[in-house]
Amino acid sequence: MAPSRRQSNGRSPIVNQQRQITAFFTKTTSSSPSPSPSPTLSKQNSKFSIPNPSSTPNSSPSPTTPSPFQSKSKNKPLLVISASPLTPNDKRSYGDDVVGKRIRVFWPLDKAWYEGTVKSFDKVANKHLIQYEDEEEELLDLEKEKFEWVQETLKKFKRLRRGALDSSLAVEIVEEEKDVKGIKPVQRQRRGVKAVVEDDDEDDSGDEDDSSDEDWGKNVGEEAVEEVEEVMDLDEEEEEDVVKGSKGKRGEKCGSRKRKASEGPAKKNKGGFKFSLVEPTSNNAESGKASNELGNALTGDTTERFGTREAVKFRFLGEERRDAKRRHPGDANYDPRTLYLPPDFLKSLSGGQRQWWEFKSKHMDKVLFFKMGKFYELFEMDAHIGAKELDLQYMKGEQPHCGFPEKNFSMNLEKLARKGYRVLVVEQTETPEQLELRRKEKGSKDKVVKREICAVVTKGTLTEGEMLSANPDASYLMAVTEGCQRLANQNADRIFGVCVVDVTTSRIILGQFEDDAECSALCCLLSELRPVEIVKPAKQLSPETERALLRHTRNPLVNDLVPLLEFWDAEKTVREFKSSYSRIVEQSVSGSLNETNLDGLQSQVEENGMGWLPDVLSDLVKAGENGSCALSALGGTIFYLKQAFLDETLLRFAKFELLPCSGFANIVSKPYMVLDAAALENLEIFENSRNGDSSGTLYAQLNHCVTSIGKRLLKTWLARPLYHPESIRERQDAVGGLRGVNLAFALEFRKALSRLPDMERLLARVFASSEANGRNANKVVLYEDAAKKQLQEFISVLRGCESMAQSCSSLSVILENVESRVLHHLLTLGVGLPHIDSVINHFKDAFDWVEANNSGRIIPHEGVDLEYDSACKKVKEVESSLTKHLKNQQKLLGDASITYVTIGKEAYLLEVPESLRKRIPRDYELRSSKKGFFRYWTPTIKKLLGELSQAESEKESMLKSILQRLIGRFCEHHNKWRQLVSATAELDVLISLAIASEYYEGPTSRPIILDSSSPDEVPCFSAKSLGHPVLRSDSLGKGTFVPNEIMIGGSGHPSFILLTGPNMGGKSTLLRQVCLAVILAQVGADVPADSFELSPVDRIFVRMGAKDHIIAGQSTFLTELSETALMLSSATRNSLVALDELGRGTSTSDGQAIAESVLQHFVHKVQCRGMFSTHYHRLAVDYQNDPKVLLCHMGCRVGKGVGDVEEVTFLYRLTPGACPKSYGVNVARLAGLPESVLKNAAAKSREFETTYGLAEGVK
Repeated sequence: MAPSRRQSNGRSPIVNQQRQITAFFTKTTSSSPSPSPSPTLSKQNSKFSIPNPSSTPNSSPSPTTPSPFQSKSKNKPLLVISASPLTPNDKRSYGDDVVGKRIRVFWPLDKAWYEGTVKSFDKVANKHLIQYEDEEEELLDLEKEKFEWVQETLKKFKRLRRGALDSSLAVEIVEEEKDVKGIKPVQRQRRGVKAVVEDDDEDDSGDEDDSSDEDWGKNVGEEAVEEVEEVMDLDEEEEEDVVKGSKGKRGEKCGSRKRKASEGPAKKNKGGFKFSLVEPTSNNAESGKASNELGNALTGDTTERFGTREAVKFRFLGEERRDAKRRHPGDANYDPRTLYLPPDFLKSLSGGQRQWWEFKSKHMDKVLFFKMGKFYELFEMDAHIGAKELDLQYMKGEQPHCGFPEKNFSMNLEKLARKGYRVLVVEQTETPEQLELRRKEKGSKDKVVKREICAVVTKGTLTEGEMLSANPDASYLMAVTEGCQRLANQNADRIFGVCVVDVTTSRIILGQFEDDAECSALCCLLSELRPVEIVKPAKQLSPETERALLRHTRNPLVNDLVPLLEFWDAEKTVREFKSSYSRIVEQSVSGSLNETNLDGLQSQVEENGMGWLPDVLSDLVKAGENGSCALSALGGTIFYLKQAFLDETLLRFAKFELLPCSGFANIVSKPYMVLDAAALENLEIFENSRNGDSSGTLYAQLNHCVTSIGKRLLKTWLARPLYHPESIRERQDAVGGLRGVNLAFALEFRKALSRLPDMERLLARVFASSEANGRNANKVVLYEDAAKKQLQEFISVLRGCESMAQSCSSLSVILENVESRVLHHLLTLGVGLPHIDSVINHFKDAFDWVEANNSGRIIPHEGVDLEYDSACKKVKEVESSLTKHLKNQQKLLGDASITYVTIGKEAYLLEVPESLRKRIPRDYELRSSKKGFFRYWTPTIKKLLGELSQAESEKESMLKSILQRLIGRFCEHHNKWRQLVSATAELDVLISLAIASEYYEGPTSRPIILDSSSPDEVPCFSAKSLGHPVLRSDSLGKGTFVPNEIMIGGSGHPSFILLTGPNMGGKSTLLRQVCLAVILAQVGADVPADSFELSPVDRIFVRMGAKDHIIAGQSTFLTELSETALMLSSATRNSLVALDELGRGTSTSDGQAIAESVLQHFVHKVQCRGMFSTHYHRLAVDYQNDPKVLLCHMGCRVGKGVGDVEEVTFLYRLTPGACPKSYGVNVARLAGLPESVLKNAAAKSREFETTYGLAEGVK
């Protein structure tokens, strides 16, 4: 420790104490002097003050405005030491026996105790080396010092801890804290808990809290006595803000931590004042608007505490509310996102308050994370949300206020965003020192540091977080617009433009397609992607489109943008995009990216008459009206992302794609099978019908991927199975090539990949960090080591890319014995696999990855960075000059023992023996001495030290920017990294499909895919011993799954099966089984069957189950017929139709008539393959002689039960012929209906059969 530490002005000279941020909405009334800091505390931050009658005001008071709690106190606070006081040190000598012990040392001038640890003992000097909490060290002779030993049982407690503590260490506050630096702290009384006052945590040991320059303090009265009971876990440490000696409480309830929220003065409000909260947006017609109206009541203690104040002070939030343009809520153009602040209210605010309200009044639909020093603060209505959703504790005072430390930012941001809130992140972009400098240089009168909006985060713009990392599924943001231009297809009713964005991977999908009256294509897309956020032009979409958005999403956040102004048209989109993209390219060339990267950009960007545009956008522009809606959707997306500060970050390395299967017209030319919303839901491809998760789905059955990118790709493949026979066969070859002798290599590949992070998302984050903006901008004041986190992510990417390249290279040995064109493409260097070895080796040679990951900084190897090498060379030159100077001094003074020493912060002190003192020239400056030696700085040393300081400063500056330069070089090869990730993902999915067949029950086979050589050839579906790809015997209880032989279509075979049979006989299961087998075959996987032949299916139509859409105004029967209408209008000869009990939602005669008409249309007009299950047994009679219809039923055995009630044994076997009855009374028996009811039902059934005839049995 430097000697000057004993000459402090009453506090530690090392650390500036943190300032008050807890009274953001308060004003001061008086001031008072500040006493000396508290004893028995870490010198890092003094928390409580022990009264010292002899103390004097601080000689160097803070330049900030007085604190809100400043007032004169009549009673002095007492700090009572409990029954067993700390024993002062005895006068015995100490040696090695005390090394490692905790010690408290008294600093006389500071009048304070500072805690540390005895690190070592110098026997020669008889002194102990003490390391204090701020890691400063000092050699002390304990016999001459006033100190105390800290009991070993005391762990490093933070705040107030649970449990009985050693009474000799307990400190109980019985009254209130003494005024500290003019602050009158809140009175605290503890109930049944003794408080151990300790140092704050490591967060306060580094940079200082910048909240000192806020003029929050005005206008506050005394806060009443409050009782707070706190019980915390030792391993869950909380952050707290120390403000000019006072202590503000903050924290979060999590895990087993319990905390009773502090309560302000009880103010009765029997009227139950209702105050506005920013509620998460629900999925309703007004969901895009700011839900911030009065009416969300504060309940219980919160109402009593804050209700009266809010009712009186914020009348402009109630009935008098107006938007920024002073429009009332009833006005047509009223904007609930903004708020008009009355002039008299603004005049009453301090500078800090005004700053907060300026941000809030423009963003009333968002929760503000307002940065103050090391904490993010939530005030007023936002504080209620923080307490409700984040379990934050209200701060003391009459204003709602809570907060959390910087290190919890990502966690709390993700929590709120996922719950549907919009979060506005307001960061500090100026330190108090910079504010002071600005005031001096520019004459500014500002008393508040600058703050700027750095991010707007929602469900769809969340880029990081623990839950996001754990979930590989994409969280899509979708912009939708509806066109009105002339439709080329007469069957189409509307045209849509969509832009789908995954911000975590920088993927942008654009599409425009025609759709029918039911918005079938849009519904299909929504069911596949399940966007978490919707962007749309306000009041522009048709009611049918709005209903589709409501029905086929899962409570997304909806944003209504003003048409043209915010949701741009195609022309403005192209103009704005060209401007942004050309600016990005120019920055890439002139900034961190060199000409190599420009070439990379040019590979995906073409320069045409319209300027810089990616190929996909260029095609849409050339398409004219056929691309205008898609471009408009892109415009709405860009505007929205611009508000979230993500537009240029995303566009810089965006991966543009055209939406596959944009329309359903001319389906033969499409490369994929179409699975609409009904098919995805009824077949449970991604979500089951029980709870909406993936268990029991086809995706779960096939998902054996070990990478996140593989899991996402598998979902894409399942949503769009292949259609062209050659494409299917190629994928089958690839899957087959990974089995047999090659399976061992494939499993090794999986093992290596299983340790990878989500490389696609990680790459996107590294690409985004290549240019500092948003919260990562250089001007943003952060206290967490953001650079270290960025470096660790960069190293993770490098290691991940190296691992992927090595794994692919190892797997390439299988190419010797496989003929798959797909595998040869994926595993051949320079084709599907990029050459990256030289690039990886460059970064491996650049710096030590392990050391950099541990230390958090890069020390580049020589030759890697010329600027850094130059700075290092300069440092070495100065150090060499100092070494030469030492030798000269040794010669001059005639003593080779003269050497350099470093004492404290003074380096290169020339240590000269006392015997040579008379030879020392007069211009040598004596700096310090010890017994027998004097230490000097010569004029040359002082000059060289100045040069060394400048050289080291330049070296450090180069060192800080080396990471950005390396990331810039890495991004130059972004196309290679993306190609590597894409190849790895595809291999992962292919291996997953290869091993999925091991999980089927029974035999498996590779499907034979038939070509449709002529239009007259009848499409075929043939399966022998067809099992179920998902259901297994172990999930069916006692029984086993029964495989079936099915033949639909083909030469000489009926194309439709009319399926009858008993209730619960397995008809619906068989329909699903056939559809799932088709999807498996066209995905390229094996099928659970002895043999399987298939003519590719262009689209699967499924109508199953009884459900309604009440919100859309559709009954069960209407829903059923709407889906059937889509089938009738869209099915082709190559489609597969599965209809389950059509017509049951109405009377028997009407239902049977509709069912027969629909069946006739499919059989004789569309002539597609299909299965039609029914309980209308009359249909079986009508079609028993039709060669295009095969009558089948699910086999069963019928026996007599109790009371003439038939007992049916289900055989689950597909059996030729029709079933005469449905045996519904048997199901009633299984359901447990009373025996009397069953007997009566059986008698009635026989009566009906006698009256109407068995063949005409009714449903």
